[in-house]
Amino acid sequence: MDQYDGEIDYMQQEDDWDRDLLLDPAWEKQQRKTFTAWCNSHLRKAGTQIENIEEDFRDGLKLMLLLEVISGERLAKPERGKMRVHKISNVNKALDFIASKGVKLVSIGAEEIVDGNAKMTLGMIWTIILRFAIQDISVEETSAKEGLLLWCQRKTAPYKNVNIQNFHISWKDGLGFCALIHRHRPELIDYGKLRKDDPMTNLNTAFDVAEKYLDIPKMLDAEDIISTLRPDEKAVMTYVSCYYHAFSGKQKAETAANRICKVLAVNQENEQLMEDYEKLASDLLEWIRRTIPWLENRLPENTMQAMQQKLEDFRDYRRLHKPPKVQEKCQLEINFNTLQTKLRLSNRPAFMPSEGKMVSDINNAWGSLEGAEKGYEEWLLNEIRRLERLDHLAEKFRQKAAIHEAWTEGKEDMLQKRDYETASLSEIKALLKKHEAFESDLAAHQDRVEQIAAIAQELNELDYYDSPSVNARCQRICDQWDSLGALTQKRSEALQRTEKLLETIDQLYLEFAKRAAPFNNWMEGAMEDLQDTFIVHTIEEIQGLSTAHEQFKATLPEADKERQAILGIHNEIAKIVQTYHVNMAGTNPYTTINPQEINNKWDKVRQLVPQRDQALIEEHARQQNNERLRRQFANQANVIGPWIQTKMEEIGRISIEMHGTLEDQLTHLRQYEKSIVNYKPKIDQLEGDHQLIQEALIFDNKHTNYTMEHIRVGWEQLLTTIARTINEIENQILTRDAKGISQEQLNEFRASFNHFDRKRSGIMDAEDFKTCLISIGYNLGENEFSRIMSIVDPNRMGIVTFQAFIDFMSRETADTDTADQVMASFKVLAGDKNYILAEELRRELPPDQAEYCIARMAPYTGPDGVAGALDYMSFSTALYGESDL
Repeated sequence: MDQYDGEIDYMQQEDDWDRDLLLDPAWEKQQRKTFTAWCNSHLRKAGTQIENIEEDFRDGLKLMLLLEVISGERLAKPERGKMRVHKISNVNKALDFIASKGVKLVSIGAEEIVDGNAKMTLGMIWTIILRFAIQDISVEETSAKEGLLLWCQRKTAPYKNVNIQNFHISWKDGLGFCALIHRHRPELIDYGKLRKDDPMTNLNTAFDVAEKYLDIPKMLDAEDIISTLRPDEKAVMTYVSCYYHAFSGKQKAETAANRICKVLAVNQENEQLMEDYEKLASDLLEWIRRTIPWLENRLPENTMQAMQQKLEDFRDYRRLHKPPKVQEKCQLEINFNTLQTKLRLSNRPAFMPSEGKMVSDINNAWGSLEGAEKGYEEWLLNEIRRLERLDHLAEKFRQKAAIHEAWTEGKEDMLQKRDYETASLSEIKALLKKHEAFESDLAAHQDRVEQIAAIAQELNELDYYDSPSVNARCQRICDQWDSLGALTQKRSEALQRTEKLLETIDQLYLEFAKRAAPFNNWMEGAMEDLQDTFIVHTIEEIQGLSTAHEQFKATLPEADKERQAILGIHNEIAKIVQTYHVNMAGTNPYTTINPQEINNKWDKVRQLVPQRDQALIEEHARQQNNERLRRQFANQANVIGPWIQTKMEEIGRISIEMHGTLEDQLTHLRQYEKSIVNYKPKIDQLEGDHQLIQEALIFDNKHTNYTMEHIRVGWEQLLTTIARTINEIENQILTRDAKGISQEQLNEFRASFNHFDRKRSGIMDAEDFKTCLISIGYNLGENEFSRIMSIVDPNRMGIVTFQAFIDFMSRETADTDTADQVMASFKVLAGDKNYILAEELRRELPPDQAEYCIARMAPYTGPDGVAGALDYMSFSTALYGESDL
C-alpha cells in the first residue's frame, strides 16, 4: 500500500473518531486505561511514564518524547517554557510530525490538547496507535485493521468456541486472548481447562500471562469487558496489536528455517511430477489411437434393435470408458501446469516433455477423438430417429383413428333424431345450444381428420409396411366425416325452422300476457270498486263518486276494444298451431289468464255497473236529506251559542261592576234569571234537531262551529253562573247587615278586589291577595299571611273569592270592639280561677263572641284543642300581641 492509500485510510479512521466524539462513559474509561498503558509501554524505554493521559500531555513534552520513541526519529527541539503559548507550540510540533507521516488530523487542534480535552486527547492517541502500531500489519494482502483481524482469525481458527469477527464482543469470553497465547506459546496456558462460561478466569489468565511472560502490559480490566455490553473496539484493538508485535519476530525466524526444507522437498516433488506426466501422456495417446477407428465405423443396421444396441455401446463408452480418460487428461494438464509453476517459482528451467507428448499434441489427438465421436453420435441419432419416426407415425395414426372413431360412435343416430317436433321453445333453444356446441366440436375434430389423412399420406411416402390397412381405415373415417357434416346441416335447419315458429308463438304468448295482465287487473279493480261499500258524509262526496262512476262508464267501450284485441292474439296463436301442425305441449308460460276467464270477468263488470248506478242514486238522496238537517241545526245553533256567550258576559259585568245597591243588583240578576229560563224551549227544539242528526249518523257540520255538547255545557254554565252570582249578592247582603258594613265600605272592598283581580275572573290568587293586603296597610310575615290564608281559603285551593274577602275585611274592621267586649266577658266568666274552658265560652257568650275568642285563642290551648283551658295570659297574648305582656 502506497502513502496515498495510507492517507485515505487514516482519513477514514479520523472520520470514525469524529463520529465517536460523544463517548460512552464505559468506553471512555476503557480507552483511558488502555491508551495510558500503551503509551507507558513505549515511554518506559525513555525512562518515564504518564499517570493522567489528558493532563500529562498538555505541555507537549511527553507527547513529543512518545513520538520519538515509537518512530525512532528526532523531532524539533521542544519549548521549555511553562506558558500556554509554549505548550501549544510543543503540541503543534507533535501534530505536525504526525501529519508528516501521512495522517490527516480532523477536528484535533493543539488548543484542545493543552486545555486537557479528554475526548480530543484520546482521539489523538488513537490516531498515533493506528499509524505506528496497526498500519504496518499486513496479512495476505490485507493491512491495518483488516490485516490484524485476519491474523487473529487465522491464528484462532483451530480453537473450539473461538470465533473472531470483530474487536469488541468476540473477545468478551477471553478465549480469543488465550487462544493467541496458546498458539504461539502452548506451554504458558493449559487451553483444555478453560471454559467459555467463565470469562472472568479466561480474561485474567490471558492478561496475567501476557504481562508476565510476553512483556505486554495489562491494558484492559476483565470486569470492564464483562460488564460492558459492547467493549470498546479501539481499546481491544490496541491491546491485540501488542500480541501481534510480540509474536511476529518469532514467526519470522521459524519461517527462514522452514524455507530450506521446502526447497529440497520441492525439487524431489518436481522430478516425480515429470515422470508421472510422461507415463500418463503415453497411456492416454495409445487409448485415443485405438478408439478413433471404432467411432468412424458407419455401417447401418436394418433393425431398430440392432441400432439400439449400437447406441447402448456408445452410451457405455460415454458413461464408462471416456470419463476416466477425461479425468486423466485434466489431471495431466493440471500436473503440467503445476510443475511449470513450481519450476518457475524455484527459478528452475521449464519442463519439456518428450516429442509428441506435449500438451498441445494431446489436445490435438483429443480433438480428433471428439470429432469422430460427434459424427458417430449424430449418425446413430439420425438412424434411430428415422426408425422411430416410422413407428411413431404408425402409432400416432392408430391412436388418432381410435379417438376419432370413439368420438363418432352414436353421432349419426343422434343427428337423425326428431326430438325437436315435441319440444317447447326453451327446449328448442337448449337443443340449438347443444347442436351449436356439437358443431363447434365437429369443427374442432376437422383438424384431427386432416391429421389422420396427413399421417397416412406420410406413411405411404415412407413405404410403411402396413400402408394398405392404414389407407382403408383412413377412407372409412373420411366417408363417415362427410356423412356427419350433411346430417349436421340438416338437423341445424330443422331446429332453426322450429325455433322460429315457436318464437313467433312465444312472442304472441308474451304479448297476450303483457296485455291480458293489466286488463285483468283493471277488471278485478273495477269489480272491487263497483262492489265496494262506500261511506260518505257530505253531498259533495257522493257527487264526486257519481262523477267518477260516470267517467268509468265512459271507458267501457275502449276497454271492450282492448278485450277484443287480446282475444284476437289468442286466435292468431291457434291459427299458427293449426296451420303448421305445431305440437303445443303446454299453456301460455307467461300467464295463467285464459280467454274464458277474461270473458267471465267482463260479463261480471257489465252486470255490476247498473247496480252501482242504483246505489249512488239512493245515497245521493240520503245525503241531500242529511244536508237539510245540518242546515236546520246550524241555523238555530248559530243563534243560541252567541246568545249564551252574551248572557255570560253580562252576568260577569253585573257581579263585578258596582251600580246601585246590593238589592238593586239582586233585582237585576233575578230578572236575568227569568229571561234565561224563558229561553229553555229553544234549547229543547235544538235538542230535537240534534236527535234527528244523530239518527241519520251525521258526525260533522260545516255550517256551524257549535255542537250540541257545546250548547249544553254553555247552557248549564249559564244557569250555574246566574244562580251563583245571585247567591253571592245575597251573602254580601247578609254580611253587610251582620257586620254593620256601610254601602261605602262595601264599594271600597269591591274596588280593592277588582283592582287586584288582574285576570278579571272574580277571584284572586294568593299572590294578588297578599299584594292587596300590603296595599291597605298590613305588615305581613309568612306566619301571619299563612294564618290569614287559612281563614279566607280553608280548603287550601290557593284562591280568594270576593265573599271570603268581604268576610275577612269586615271581621278585621270589627276586631277592636269585639276584643274589648270579649275581655270584659272573660273576666266575669273566669272569676278567681283565671281561666275558662271552651265549653264555658260557648255556653255563656253570644255565639259570635264565643267563636271569635276560641278561634283567636286556638294556638295557645292544650293538646286537646278547643276543649282545653284558656288562661288570662294566653288570652292577652293572642288578643294584643307579645309586646303587651
